[in-house]
Amino acid sequence: MRIFHSAASLSIISYCAVSIPFVACSSYQDHVEDRKFNHKQLSPKMVSDINLHGVLLWASMGFLMPLGVIAVRMSHREEGGRRKALIYLHFVLQILSVLLATTGAIMSIKSFENSFYNNHQRIGLGLYGAIWVQAVAGFLRPHRGNKRRSTWYFVHWILGTVISLVGIINIYTGFSAYRRKMSRSTRLLAILFTAQVSFMAFVYLFQDRWEHIQQQGVILGNIEAPITATASNQQNDQNQKVLVPERCGKRNSLRNLFD
Repeated sequence: MRIFHSAASLSIISYCAVSIPFVACSSYQDHVEDRKFNHKQLSPKMVSDINLHGVLLWASMGFLMPLGVIAVRMSHREEGGRRKALIYLHFVLQILSVLLATTGAIMSIKSFENSFYNNHQRIGLGLYGAIWVQAVAGFLRPHRGNKRRSTWYFVHWILGTVISLVGIINIYTGFSAYRRKMSRSTRLLAILFTAQVSFMAFVYLFQDRWEHIQQQGVILGNIEAPITATASNQQNDQNQKVLVPERCGKRNSLRNLFD
């Protein structure tokens, strides 16, 4: 399973390495195509719908879904009730994420010109289908002990990770589309979102290092001193036992012979 995880991680990194340059290189084409649709003045309702669409998809793909991934990762370190609570939290967060993404998709179909002329719309269309596949797969989870459980876990983990990463990438393409459509700067939004994603990535990666840090004495360093003191006291007790003189007694030659 570790080999599968390593190969999957390499595949995800390769996917991102290919996807990000593709998005960046095609930005000029998107700009040329967007100019065809900017000749009309946007109505206040259209501006409101665009803003609401962005908020819904940020909450879905950019916040709730990564938060659900962090929750299920934290559950691996817990047992009993806390583990179940984190798994249920993962379930609730992912369901909310799917519902918000579906709302954003319906709004996009009803209110926007969906000619799929740019990468943001194309990636979004693929994500809408992928998140529902992931949701259905979550409900079809085999029970523990089932032979298909390992395969299901691997596919569910890979698909969920890819959806989260591609969803974050599509939010950045959404910033670019918003800037071209609305003629407004999105630099501050991009900076804030980058800070949020960086913090979530740190928390996600930190889960595997928490116990390792504790074992290194960084967190439990104050306990090492009492342990050292106890060990030294035990050593002193042993030394004292060695230095206790034996009771003197007269020994005859016959006893010395059999000693």
